[in-house]
Amino acid sequence: MSSLMQSVQYVEPNPNIPPIKAGDTVRVHLRIIEGDRERVQAFQGTVLRVKKGGINASFTVRRIASHGIGVERTFLLHSPRIEKVEVLRHAHVRRARLYYLRERRGKAARLREKRG
Repeated sequence: MSSLMQSVQYVEPNPNIPPIKAGDTVRVHLRIIEGDRERVQAFQGTVLRVKKGGINASFTVRRIASHGIGVERTFLLHSPRIEKVEVLRHAHVRRARLYYLRERRGKAARLREKRG
């Protein structure tokens, strides 16, 4: 295999991103460019899924915005725009994709926190 193909397939993991999995509550700090200024914006929510796949790896975070509207955002795991990811809490979940949380509202959308 050529060295070009090997360099494209393997990407060094970002040291600012800890191992995350579905059910974790995370705060993603993302660099945003507005005109000629650059700032860091935080997006906090529950991880719905983690898609593996080398350079194409991504994770989806869902949060409830104002007036109960759900907002989902997918982040590339190896994106240079991600400043850091903080894991705030781990939840006890029994599946890898938490798409059922899209239909849940209020207290029904809570996940049980993992202890110890």
